[in-house]
Amino acid sequence: MGSLGSYLRELRTAKGMSLEEVSRATRVGRTHLEALEAEELSALPAPVFVKGFIRAYCEFLQANPAEALGRYQALIGERPSGTAPSAPEPLTAGLGRGPVFVSVILLVVLAAALFLLNSGLRSEGPRAPRPQAGSPAALPPATPASEPAPVQPPPAAPAAPAAPSAKVEPTGPPPSSAPPAALPVAIAPPAAITAAPPAPSAPAPARGPQRLVVKAIEPTWVRVQMDGDRSVEELLPAGASREWSAEKRFTLTVGNAAGVTLELNGRTLPPLGAPGAVIRELALP
Repeated sequence: MGSLGSYLRELRTAKGMSLEEVSRATRVGRTHLEALEAEELSALPAPVFVKGFIRAYCEFLQANPAEALGRYQALIGERPSGTAPSAPEPLTAGLGRGPVFVSVILLVVLAAALFLLNSGLRSEGPRAPRPQAGSPAALPPATPASEPAPVQPPPAAPAAPAAPSAKVEPTGPPPSSAPPAALPVAIAPPAAITAAPPAPSAPAPARGPQRLVVKAIEPTWVRVQMDGDRSVEELLPAGASREWSAEKRFTLTVGNAAGVTLELNGRTLPPLGAPGAVIRELALP
């Protein structure tokens, strides 16, 4: 596999394009394009931004960016994204034999025994202590046989005071016998107090596998395009945070490179540039 710079330069010269024309069409600075063709890695930003430059370069020249991205990853010593790490061996493959399998079986048996013992103790409940044979609690209380218990005469009931005849009103039922009239009205039937079931909430919209979080450090204008068909433009105040999702990629334009921080798929990206610098149509990832 040849070098990245010669490959990009051959693509451009084959189309008869100059660096100025490529820079104007892709909105990538000429200094960055020159650093790419010269393979000056120290003059380039973080790899995530350089990959966006390479994609824009190749797509403008109607070439597949996979070849150029593979050369760049080989240049920086990064493993190609297409090679997935080998899947770990499932745990069940090693349980067929050896001391690990025996240990697992013993743990299962011990857990089952503890569960059954705990269930038996709960079902029996607390037991009352048995009285010992020699303790005084085991002997019935002795009743005196020498003399009978004296019989107490019942106390005389106190004489009820005579109610004055002037205050007795023979008409009308007694207050205690009158049923309360407001009680049946105050108690509502059970069906009336039953709360209506809550309405089911609407399902959340589906989210794409790519997630971009933009946090504003200073008031900054941003434009985010998702998968090339949806775009959002907004002036973010200082301290504001926005999140977008996409199926494949984002195209980001920032009016103040030092005014925002980026987080792609849970990973914080390096700073975009100096204060006041404009970043145009940066492809992520």
